[in-house]
Amino acid sequence: MARVSQEHLDARRRQILDGAALCFARNGFHATSMQDVLKEADLSAGAVYRYFSGKEELIGAIVAEVLGSVREAFEEAARQSPPSPPDQLVASVLGRTLAARESLIVDGRPAFPRLVIQVWTETLRNEELALILREGYGSVRAAWGEIVEGYQRAGMMRADVTPDHVARTMIACVLGFIAQQSLFGPAPVEVLQDGLRALTTMRAEDTATGGSQLG
Repeated sequence: MARVSQEHLDARRRQILDGAALCFARNGFHATSMQDVLKEADLSAGAVYRYFSGKEELIGAIVAEVLGSVREAFEEAARQSPPSPPDQLVASVLGRTLAARESLIVDGRPAFPRLVIQVWTETLRNEELALILREGYGSVRAAWGEIVEGYQRAGMMRADVTPDHVARTMIACVLGFIAQQSLFGPAPVEVLQDGLRALTTMRAEDTATGGSQLG
């Protein structure tokens, strides 16, 4: 029997995860059956169950994959000296995350933002998924904290602010932007980048005088 290549195995796993993501984004986790996933992925039950035992494992794999890719991108940025400014960094990482899933479309809209909302809702009842999300969130926070420390060492950011506070704020901006896309429709990442650039270039002396001298 011919040995199946790793490339083939990876492609099949990707096919299953993408099919499941579309189903979950379209109908939610509870209204989606494994039969729906099989149909969307166009695979037999045997082919799918070779990789995943059921819906719960599929959900966990999707969440872990997304958070892992985001963490790796921020960890890579943290190794730069100094890191790119926050507006550029967030736009770059979020843009890459969305672009990697741009082929997943539900009702004419990108599926990924809707999937994120579904995940948040599911964590309220699924402790295993909540644990995966907490661990992933913690690793992203840690990576962002290292980036902030890099800004502070380079004199790009005031040193009297706790790095984790900045990390939590930047993550909140990204999650809020994704939630807006789910609720109100797609928007380019340049919208978030422009907003962050405007906020991070404010000067204390300008706010004290009503902002009349911004420039």
